[in-house]
Amino acid sequence: MKISVIGTGYVGLATATVFAELGNDVIGADIDKDKIDKLNNGIMPIFEPGLQELVERNVKEKRLRFTHNNKEVIGHGDVIFICVGTPPKDNWEVELKYVENVALEIAQNIRSYKVIVHKSTVPVETGDKVKKIIKDNIKENVDFDVVSNPEFLREGTAIEDTLEPDRIVIGADSKKAIEIMKKLYSPIKAPLIITDIRSAELIKHASNAFLATKISFINSVARICELSGADVEKVADGVGYDKRINRYFLNAGIGYGGSCFPKDSQAFVKIAEKYGYDYKLLKATNEINEDQKKHFVGMVKKALNSLNDKKIGILGLSFKPNTDDMRFAPSIYIIQELQKEGGKIKAYDPEAMEKAKTIFSDVEFGKDPYEIAKDSEVLLILTEWNEFKELDLKKIKSLMKTPLIIDGRNIYNPEDIKKEGFTYISVGREHVV
Repeated sequence: MKISVIGTGYVGLATATVFAELGNDVIGADIDKDKIDKLNNGIMPIFEPGLQELVERNVKEKRLRFTHNNKEVIGHGDVIFICVGTPPKDNWEVELKYVENVALEIAQNIRSYKVIVHKSTVPVETGDKVKKIIKDNIKENVDFDVVSNPEFLREGTAIEDTLEPDRIVIGADSKKAIEIMKKLYSPIKAPLIITDIRSAELIKHASNAFLATKISFINSVARICELSGADVEKVADGVGYDKRINRYFLNAGIGYGGSCFPKDSQAFVKIAEKYGYDYKLLKATNEINEDQKKHFVGMVKKALNSLNDKKIGILGLSFKPNTDDMRFAPSIYIIQELQKEGGKIKAYDPEAMEKAKTIFSDVEFGKDPYEIAKDSEVLLILTEWNEFKELDLKKIKSLMKTPLIIDGRNIYNPEDIKKEGFTYISVGREHVV
């Protein structure tokens, strides 16, 4: 099939690459000419395991190419995926101008029947809006259908999640469009959920809101564990064995970040308000997440008494491992708050440092964890990269001014690390009173 993907961010690039890998003729488009030139030369704009190899193979085999010419990409595809950004406005409502601009361009350039698929995370009724924009501005009398096909990929496992998803959701009101989408997805073996467009749009927001709530729930439990002397890891294990709950997303820490959970959970509150519903549960989820970052800063301040001129080593900057994404990363708030108190920050991340350099000022970046540990009075773990789980702790201890680790991701066993001579503080496993 001929496939067009407009927008080559995390979602668009993974979508275009996987459909090419499945044998389709795919063009990816982006208004960023520099990004497109890099992609055509095999240079990835993002870090995602396995992505570069797949892009290179499919470009070489002429199943995948990239352009900054939207007119060309609109003419190419029988199915056009809209994968442009939907960032939050200042009030957390979803900014839809990029989706609307693409819809207008499609209207002005389609000359034959197209299935137009919005894959970006958008508020309910966006499909209706896209359909109206195209209908009101279409230049030629051609048919088209609009489909909602939300993505559920996780950064760090985007290729795997696109090839082996838990489910495929197709929201459409046209049998013709549904059959085309079924054909497109036929090589992928996953449950296929066919709904109306509005239900499909809500499935994405509801999924992310539920997972965000689960994270804030366990972080609330972690606070009670700290106050009572319980161990949140053992509590989470005991709760997670219940099949109705399971252990996924029951990891206490410094809160969620990234491009999805903070933005989508806040946006869902705004969507509910539009329909007259006060989403108190999700508001609390968001408040708990923000408070968890503040609580972690408090743990650091308590451990060091004063932060002024203290050398603080940071391990991990990206919002999660296996990505270089810094969007809404908890490290941003934590580092900036420590700097306000006079802390001198040194930081290392395996992939995110180039992006971090555009965010932070007065942060010294190191080439590895050992350089960060040297002369530091505390080491903070903010991202659970596997690299940090395998450190030479004896070497780390010998380099630090004070053998103190405050672990925001609970990557170590407390007893094991204390045997190495560290003072070790983690989330939900230590008295804080």
